[in-house]
Amino acid sequence: MKIESSLASGRELASERGRPSTKKSRKRRRRPGSMPGLVQRLFETCKEVFADGRAGFLPSPEDVVRLRSILDNMNASDVGLSQNMPYFWNVEPQGTPPITYLHLYECDKFSIGIFCLPPSGVIPLHNHPGMTVFSKLLFGSMHIKSYDWVDVPKYSNDVINPAHLQSPGVCLAKVKTNAIFTAPCEASILYPADGGNMHCFTARTSCAVLDVLGPPYSDPEGRHCTYYNNFPYASFPETAVLVPGEGEGYAWLEEREKPDDFVVFGAKYSGPRIMER
Repeated sequence: MKIESSLASGRELASERGRPSTKKSRKRRRRPGSMPGLVQRLFETCKEVFADGRAGFLPSPEDVVRLRSILDNMNASDVGLSQNMPYFWNVEPQGTPPITYLHLYECDKFSIGIFCLPPSGVIPLHNHPGMTVFSKLLFGSMHIKSYDWVDVPKYSNDVINPAHLQSPGVCLAKVKTNAIFTAPCEASILYPADGGNMHCFTARTSCAVLDVLGPPYSDPEGRHCTYYNNFPYASFPETAVLVPGEGEGYAWLEEREKPDDFVVFGAKYSGPRIMER
């Protein structure tokens, strides 16, 4: 996968560094009859849940519960992480610290990886086109702000009046989440058109987030990672007018280039290996 973004380049580098040799893989094969670990169970469940593999695919409610139940029982020790690892040190005296991405697995139907954020680390506002994403905070505390697009024509008579006054270059979005999450907490889920498809993560402490993307980003298939600026609804008074009292729950999003200070390094994943059968 080749995507013009730090999110993607970090995944690519980690994928190359983290690919186990055939010899090592043979040594780590599970004994017949033994219970698979949580990482292996996560992988096997993802294969079933994302078997369809197409953009826009929505897992059934039963499959969402199955996958979420595995993630909800995972913590940093299950993937070989601890808070004293260098990934979680903030060595930047000023500015935004770099983030580390650990690649666990990727195919054309889904991917599994971990973002390691030092205190004050930020994953800027970005989207997940046609994707369902499960995110599990393994440890630490972070602020999450997410948005979904407002369907302007659909709501033009009830919420927005008139729709054609929307400013060029900006699109209206509704805030889905604006809260602080602290582990242990339930995994969050976003969908292609709901659940906060555009989100931003800001680390309040060092923290690690395990992400399952189905399907993953893909330039050839048109699933690009797009970044956004966000503006308060009142920033464009000449645009469409919301029903009084609801403006605080909306914002204008504008596409932008990847922020210069957003840097993601790929590193080798050293936790339990995934065995493909």
